[in-house]
Amino acid sequence: MGVKGLQSFMDRCCPEACVTVNLREMARQHVAKGQQGCTTTTNINSPTLVVDGMACLRHWYSCKDWVCGGQWREYMDVLKSWVEAFTSAGIRLVFFFDGVVEEQKRQEWVKRRRRVNREVSKIFRHMKAHGEQPGRELFCLPSCLATFTCFALRSLGQEVFCSVQEADYEIASYARKHSSMGILGQDSDFIIYDSAPYLSVAKLRINSLTTVLYDRQRLCRTVGLAVNQLPLLACLLGNDVVSEERMQHIRNDAMATYRINNPTPHSGAPQGQMVLAVSHLVSSLWGREEEETGLIPQSLNLSAPHRELLKRGICSYLLPGQEACQRRDISAPTSGPAFEKHVSPEVLKTCREKHVAADGFMVYSIVCEGVTDCSNTLEDEEDAELLPQALVYKLCRQHIYGLLLLHGHDGSSVDLPAIREWFVYPGNPLQEPDMVHPVPIGLSCGQPSLDLLWFGTGTEISALRLMSFLSIFDCQEFSELYGAIEDSLLAALCLVTYIVLQVPTLSQEDLDAYLSQAVCLRLKSPQELQQIKLPFLCSRAVQLGSLYVRGLSHLLGANCASGYPLPSAALMPWHSFDGRLFHSKYLLAHSGTEKTVLLDSDSSCLSLFLCLKEKLTETCRRRGRVLQSRPSAPEESHQTTPGPRYRERHTGGPPGGGGSWRERGETTAGHRHGGGWRERGEARGDRSEYENRERGGGMRGGQHFHPQPDSYPKCHDGGQENTSRTPKQSRGRSCHSRGRYQLAPRWSQPPAPGT
Repeated sequence: MGVKGLQSFMDRCCPEACVTVNLREMARQHVAKGQQGCTTTTNINSPTLVVDGMACLRHWYSCKDWVCGGQWREYMDVLKSWVEAFTSAGIRLVFFFDGVVEEQKRQEWVKRRRRVNREVSKIFRHMKAHGEQPGRELFCLPSCLATFTCFALRSLGQEVFCSVQEADYEIASYARKHSSMGILGQDSDFIIYDSAPYLSVAKLRINSLTTVLYDRQRLCRTVGLAVNQLPLLACLLGNDVVSEERMQHIRNDAMATYRINNPTPHSGAPQGQMVLAVSHLVSSLWGREEEETGLIPQSLNLSAPHRELLKRGICSYLLPGQEACQRRDISAPTSGPAFEKHVSPEVLKTCREKHVAADGFMVYSIVCEGVTDCSNTLEDEEDAELLPQALVYKLCRQHIYGLLLLHGHDGSSVDLPAIREWFVYPGNPLQEPDMVHPVPIGLSCGQPSLDLLWFGTGTEISALRLMSFLSIFDCQEFSELYGAIEDSLLAALCLVTYIVLQVPTLSQEDLDAYLSQAVCLRLKSPQELQQIKLPFLCSRAVQLGSLYVRGLSHLLGANCASGYPLPSAALMPWHSFDGRLFHSKYLLAHSGTEKTVLLDSDSSCLSLFLCLKEKLTETCRRRGRVLQSRPSAPEESHQTTPGPRYRERHTGGPPGGGGSWRERGETTAGHRHGGGWRERGEARGDRSEYENRERGGGMRGGQHFHPQPDSYPKCHDGGQENTSRTPKQSRGRSCHSRGRYQLAPRWSQPPAPGT
């Protein structure tokens, strides 16, 4: 959220309310005063700063490269230094991240996504014209930065929360309840909340720990309002709940009255005059109607719907203990289906706990709300040959939904749950969500119980978790590699295999780039990764990099749904991906570089690479997917308009897989060529299609491959092997009767990331 023009008004027209503060000194003063009224006994003497994590992402990600998918190891170093700057000053940090998009704010979310889409188009046009990354004026955060930052901060020992409602509201509530020394963020709503002091992260100087405090008391003195009148001011100016357009007539009347009473123009900007005009209106209304409850004076010229909207906006700022109305009563109810009947009460409780602790991903929104969303990704809308990530990972998500919701389902279409997906991709106008049905995972023992996966104990359950996870990506054969290679490499192999199976235009060279960078990354320091020189940027490689990182987030969701067969730390991008390294490997692979050079002339890396590639290609071959070699000439890789040779090399595919994804009908909206699934009234990969595959009618769903003990050789890479493993003879071998296993009282989980 944010109040239109309020913070710029304070910066330009109310400098006395913008106070430069030293956070070290502020912390000392906070300790000296004590934390009077704190409702908790923990950390009662520690000065606490509540951090709006979403607002900090652009300031944290200061790495030079951002367009190639992220320099994740360097980013980890930045986060570590940032946290240490505060902890060395004795300041405790508590981080909050957005966990949901409230339905009443969905349209504002859609507007922002469309705006970013236009910026993404400019980024790709710049890269194709110049072969280089654009300047910071077109800066776009790497995909999934917020998701992985939560895990990164937890691995650094920080307290991290993921919101279950509007994050700003939870931040302000926490800060007020715990008498925190301040809120660090970049949102003018924190001026409106009657909570802890609002400190600007944009003006933070990390070396000196100085920033600007926006003082709401001084603002009120300047504009002639009381603190409890600020919510009405915010809604009349416009915010995420009450749009500017809905209150335009009120502001017009206020401005007309202000100009009559103040014939000498204010020295500030026009928006400054607007803030003053609306402030005078609010003040005058309150003076005449002191009997009002503090919400909306009756004399305001409002229709009944506008009055209700304004009430909802005002109440969104009222924190616990301040409410004149209950926030839950004025918040728009979620419109999703109730999925309680599909899961046990213990599963619901655990979903929420994991979500709030930023220790899960995707599961809470699916099980508890029936909705999931995904923001913008660096995807070239003019490239009709690469599938958008939302479509690439759709089947994976359907399998996750199936694992979460279909256990115990009789397989009929009656009462089958559907998830509302709000995913941003080329051709999707975001006018409505895509309704996506779950698909069962392909285990020979049938759909496992979620309670068994999450709370069961024993080696057989561990094997079942692993097989469930691998089945989501159609990689059951890789169970033999568990323990033979690092967990992060196993996860990378599953992800690349899935991408190859889902994207028919992927080539041998693309595969080599993916696998070589995953293998070589383990031997690179952050400094070495920063020093990688790229002769130019290829827009296709940029999109493939973002596709991979989005896939890592789906690995997280699958791992969480399966009961954590792999430690979360193994799925973090700093263990398996670096944007600059991937881009360099892509350019080398497509230029025909020898495999020895591609693997940095390291024999152990080359051996591991060849082993992984053999497993992948054999798995794909069994599913009818044969990769072809289609190198692109380096000098043609960043043409503004790809020539015939470039397009021939990039767009060819295996038999039956040619043509653009739009021409194949693999889109949910917008571009229509050749009768896509929406015209047929079904979703790509919908339930009926995959039911046929489960019965043996299709290559992927109906094939249950059971690896033999000696199917694969060991793939030791010379590094340290994983310990504390399930005994090898039980890995992925069988799925026995559920009745043999006992349930543990709590979620069976791995060590926290970073341990």
